[in-house]
Amino acid sequence: MADISIKQEHQLPLQQAKDAAQKVADKMASEFAMTTQWDGDVLSFKRSGVAGTLALREKEAQIDITLDFLFKAFASTLEEKVARNMRKFFAETA
Repeated sequence: MADISIKQEHQLPLQQAKDAAQKVADKMASEFAMTTQWDGDVLSFKRSGVAGTLALREKEAQIDITLDFLFKAFASTLEEKVARNMRKFFAETA
């Protein structure tokens, strides 16, 4: 079960949604030293202590993040940053 789960509605065609998701991933990768990889419409990301996916669906993107014990203390801060980036990049690309 994910420690953080955020759904973001969008009105983007699939390629634009992928571009927005990649921007979210790039931001997370630079801030938190994560690696990312696409598998179809699902972007997986991980680093020591943190792993998750960003799944694209028609009119919705959902990010699920699982945190190791040591990172759970930072869950609210991480959730706030990710939610802000999701809103920014999915609205910006529209």
